[in-house]
Amino acid sequence: METLAQFGDGGPGPWILLFPVIWALVIGGVITLLRRTVWRGRRGPGRPRTVEDNSPVTVLGHRFASGEIDEDEYWRRLSVLDEQFGRTGKGGAA
Repeated sequence: METLAQFGDGGPGPWILLFPVIWALVIGGVITLLRRTVWRGRRGPGRPRTVEDNSPVTVLGHRFASGEIDEDEYWRRLSVLDEQFGRTGKGGAA
């Protein structure tokens, strides 16, 4: 019976077993690259909310954007949050 190890007679030898391993590594590398770049953050409408979405500053911004509070109250409350959480600047940039 002919085996892959009979490369002395012109057969492919044991190196032929390396090609499926190489292809598996290439496909795994492509999938890993896509998961880390293109597919990152695509969770759909049912994705769970993060901690940043529930932060006091974000909630305050949503209330201001929806018209629940006026601009003066927004800046007053933001200054209190800035003092409490150690943020600097009017724009909220740290």
